[in-house]
Amino acid sequence: MSKLSSGSTVGKMHGKWTEFPPVARNSTKTMQINLGYRCNQSCSHCHVDAGPNRTEEMQPETIDLVFEYIDQWSIKTLDLTGGAPELHPLFEQIVRRARQRDLHVIDRCNLTVLLEEGQEASANFLAENEVHIIASLPCYSPENVDAQRGKGVYLRSIEGMRQLNRRGYGRDGSTLSLDLVYNPQGIDLPPDSKMLERDYKRELAHQGVFFNQLLTMVNMPIKRFKHSLQRDGLLDDYMEKLVSNFDSRNLERLMCRDLLSIDYRGYVYDCDFNQMLGLGGIHLRDLLLGSASDMEIKVGAHCYGCAAGRGSSCGGALQS
Repeated sequence: MSKLSSGSTVGKMHGKWTEFPPVARNSTKTMQINLGYRCNQSCSHCHVDAGPNRTEEMQPETIDLVFEYIDQWSIKTLDLTGGAPELHPLFEQIVRRARQRDLHVIDRCNLTVLLEEGQEASANFLAENEVHIIASLPCYSPENVDAQRGKGVYLRSIEGMRQLNRRGYGRDGSTLSLDLVYNPQGIDLPPDSKMLERDYKRELAHQGVFFNQLLTMVNMPIKRFKHSLQRDGLLDDYMEKLVSNFDSRNLERLMCRDLLSIDYRGYVYDCDFNQMLGLGGIHLRDLLLGSASDMEIKVGAHCYGCAAGRGSSCGGALQS
């Protein structure tokens, strides 16, 4: 495996991995905005390092810039993430503004937030505005979920799903979509998503809860998960696995090709992962003067997480 020059992005991250191939940008279809890092959970695999004590959040003037860009470039999808995006004080206003523009709105929900004090009306609001919910449930096993996300999180997640199911989410014939996200434990790559989806639906039906699709995602070797790998002496093994499972067919489907990721301050990145690594820097107000198509996609060793095996993105596997 070839070494990299000390000036490369990959070299700065890991020092010895082959350079990731260049990726060309298409027209932007999705804006993913990080509303802030406050969350009611502190998950071991969280690449954002979100938690209850984080206070960073997007300000009203930055939100206005987001919608100015959406109007200028005819964006089709607004993807709301965090932290727990529902905890942002202007969450409902943002959703309404997006739906008034007939945008497809995605809420990256952790399910348990729906049970928090002050969130009693959230499930109704999401249903009334036909918000597409993508919810993290890293396993159908209580033991595995609680190990990744904290004691009692599994049962609270199931109750959150029940609230959504009662309002029509995840039901056959309903227009309200509830998709779940699976993250593997340890250094494993996700299995076949369709086979695992059948297992999820079978096991969760025993709990009386239902969903539409299962999205499988690779754990990215950055932030909290990277630190846990370093602590356990597994970072090199994990990177070897990602690199050795690289599949060039995934390059055409990478989410960074038609997505922009905006942090809570209004800075623009190629994806949520580059945002967490600070690989970017142009502010949204400056991007309004030009075009995102002129932005070079910044790649690094972590990108192998999106291109390994069946591929990975915020929309799940890249190959069926």
